[in-house]
Amino acid sequence: MKAVSVPTKVGLAELGEARGEVPNAGQATLRRLLRLRWGLASAGVLLLIVASAALAPWISPHDPLAVNIRHRLAPPAWMDGGSVQHLLGTDQVGRDLLSRMIYGGRVSLVAGVAAVLMSATIGVLLGLGAGYFGGRADWTIMTVINVMLTFPFVLLALAVIAVLGPSLPNMILVLGVAGWPIYARAIRAETMAIREREFVLAGRALGMSHLRIVFRQVVPNLVSVIVVIAILQVAQVIVLESFLSFLGLGIQPPTPAWGNMLGEGRVYMLNSWWIATFPGLAIFLTTLVINLMGNALRDWLDPHLGL
Repeated sequence: MKAVSVPTKVGLAELGEARGEVPNAGQATLRRLLRLRWGLASAGVLLLIVASAALAPWISPHDPLAVNIRHRLAPPAWMDGGSVQHLLGTDQVGRDLLSRMIYGGRVSLVAGVAAVLMSATIGVLLGLGAGYFGGRADWTIMTVINVMLTFPFVLLALAVIAVLGPSLPNMILVLGVAGWPIYARAIRAETMAIREREFVLAGRALGMSHLRIVFRQVVPNLVSVIVVIAILQVAQVIVLESFLSFLGLGIQPPTPAWGNMLGEGRVYMLNSWWIATFPGLAIFLTTLVINLMGNALRDWLDPHLGL
C-alpha cells in the first residue's frame, strides 16, 4: 500500500498561488490590525481624550474657574458626602475637579503637539544636513547636539522662563528647543545610509540638485521614522509639561493644567486624595496610550516584522 500524503497549509497556499488565487487584501489588513489590538484600543482611548478636550466648552459640567467655598473639598460622588453634581469632587476652593481635568487636557495636548512639531522641524532639518553633507557640517551639528544633551533641562527651563515669564508659548518654546536632538541623531543615521543607495547616486549622476535629492528622494524614506519618534515624543513632552507646571514654571493658576492641579493637590493628599490623584491618573493614562499606539505604529511600519 502506498502512503497518501496530506497537503499541508503551506502546500495549499502554494497551490492557491499557482492557480492565481491571491489572498484578499482586506482580510490581510484585518489580520494585521488584530495583531495590533492593543495599539487600536489605545488609539480609541486617545481619540476620546482628544475629543473631550476639543469639546470641553460643551461637555464640561461646570465652569472650571468658578469658586464655591461652601462645597470645598467635596469628595467624589461614590463616597460618603459626595454629590452627583461633582462626580470627581471639588478642590480646595470648591472648583469642580472633572471640569478642570477636561480643560486641563487641552493644555497638555496643545503643548505636546506644538512642541513636537517644533522639535521635529528643527531636528529633521539639522539631521538631514549632517547626514547628507557630512564633513564640517556634520561635525558642527553633532557638537551642538552633544552640548544640548549634556545641558540640564531644568536649568534651560529656568533660564528661559526667568527671562520671558511663565506662559504656555514660552513653555512650548522650552520643550521644543530641548527636544530636537533625538530627531537629529536618528535622521542623521538614516540619511547616512540612504545617501549611498542606488537611486540617490543615480540622481547625482543625472545632475539633480542637492535640495531636490534631499526632499524628493531622501525625506520620503524617512517619514515612518519621523512619525514614530514624534508620536512617542508627545508622551514625553506631556510629562515634561506637567513637571514644569508642577514646579510653577508652566501654566499658572487658576488656569487648569494637569501639572499645576497635581501641584496644588499634593498638600491635601492625606485628607483629600482625589485632588491630586485624578490629574495624576490622567497624565498616566494619556502617556500610556500614546506609547502603546506609538509601539503599534512602529510594528506596523516595520517591514521586517511581517505583521
